[in-house]
Amino acid sequence: MRHPPHGSKLLLAAAVTAATLVPLTPSVSAAAAPVCTVEYSVTSQWGDGFQGAVKITNNGPATSSWDLKFDFAAGQKVTQGWSAKWTQTGTSVTAANEAWNGSLATGASVSAGFIGSWSGTNPVPSAFQLNGATCNEDSGGPTDPPDPPAGHPPALEVSGNKLVDAAGATRRILGVNRSGAEFMCVQGYGIFDGPVDDASVKAIADWKANAVRIPLNEECWLGLDNIKPEYGGAHYRDAIKELVTRVKTHGMTPILEMHWSYGQYTGNSAGCSDVHASCQKPMPDAQYAPAFWTSVATAYKDDRTVVFDLFNEPYPDRATPTLQQAWACWKDGGTCPGIGYEVAGMQDLVDAVRATGARNVILAGGLAYSNDLGQWLAHKPVDPAGNLAAAWHVYNFNTCANEACWDSTLAPVAAEVPLVAGEIGENTCAHGFTDRVMNWFDDRALSYLGWTWNTWNCSSGPALISSYDGTPTAYGTGLRDRLRALNG
Repeated sequence: MRHPPHGSKLLLAAAVTAATLVPLTPSVSAAAAPVCTVEYSVTSQWGDGFQGAVKITNNGPATSSWDLKFDFAAGQKVTQGWSAKWTQTGTSVTAANEAWNGSLATGASVSAGFIGSWSGTNPVPSAFQLNGATCNEDSGGPTDPPDPPAGHPPALEVSGNKLVDAAGATRRILGVNRSGAEFMCVQGYGIFDGPVDDASVKAIADWKANAVRIPLNEECWLGLDNIKPEYGGAHYRDAIKELVTRVKTHGMTPILEMHWSYGQYTGNSAGCSDVHASCQKPMPDAQYAPAFWTSVATAYKDDRTVVFDLFNEPYPDRATPTLQQAWACWKDGGTCPGIGYEVAGMQDLVDAVRATGARNVILAGGLAYSNDLGQWLAHKPVDPAGNLAAAWHVYNFNTCANEACWDSTLAPVAAEVPLVAGEIGENTCAHGFTDRVMNWFDDRALSYLGWTWNTWNCSSGPALISSYDGTPTAYGTGLRDRLRALNG
């Protein structure tokens, strides 16, 4: 799926409140809840800088304005912030509401983030005050233990045209995409767009989702020279690992997917002229993509709860003169007509994954931005592990966007292998089209994931939520209600 236009980047940067999160939530008393609770997170740290985030929950009377106060203990300084007016005098920091987020009902939460500097140590503030009231303090009664994990997701494998667990029970992948890690790092703004702390991941689980697709950036994962060190290599991989752990802790299947990749393409439907991984390319590159999947598979080969999605939205059909050439390029790669870099085909990527010993389920999307599976079965890569499934994407503006096309092109694929709609969505800020998609997939007990769990404006891309607490947009309501009906 396309992402918000470049003019939105500063807004996206201003929304960064999470990377490698370390939630620090004091225990809440069973006898009397504190008047307010504050979660403070160090979301990323490098050299002499760090990103921080606060989540404020008002447990007292509703208020039309708020300010949060706390003190740094080691000389840290706030240098910029978002979602609040940040000021600092000496060691004392104040975050006051913006005009648009001042209303805070009883039980409601609000989040804000900042960039800071540090030297020596970076300890967490020990006390917080909301509108003068001390937060995170109760009446001294016994404390409740934290909520137990919802349970780990199953290890998956392919059996005929179904995904099954270790006991052989059929499993459907039903959930959301969590966009951000594919573009924030290459644009130099961070690792994630918005929070990925435990509360925000729990909000996904509260929709009764059982899977989260996590788009990745090839260059950021590998830590290539064009990526800021604090957002690439080990920092990036560790951040993804922490998110994967949180997703699993809440009982959901993590799907790791290579979204943006290296290689200069300026032909038909080019997303950018940049050689770097800053937009969707028609096919993966032979220079780095196999190394990417070797690294990812090595990291997760002992965890078969993790699913691998080889490449987001191939479109070699926009570059090659014939459809047959496009499918040959898709499977075997090499020198493809109309594409100026050496291509890694789907067979190359399957081979890279399996060479590590990984037996994880693999998804492979077809042509036309994964909307065309017409010749998928005829060009299916050989998988020695027998754990290959088809991926498909659909939006209301795609070519294959009606039941007649689904009956003629999808049904034959779904009869042979598991079919996962890795992205479904529409750009109408409503859910009439996705309702039809879900109806077709539900009738056949197939899998689907909505695009996307981000707080973007509907005019710049289908956004399921208006807040990371899980508040749905009008479009997101359709998916939320369907997931709760199926899995509630």
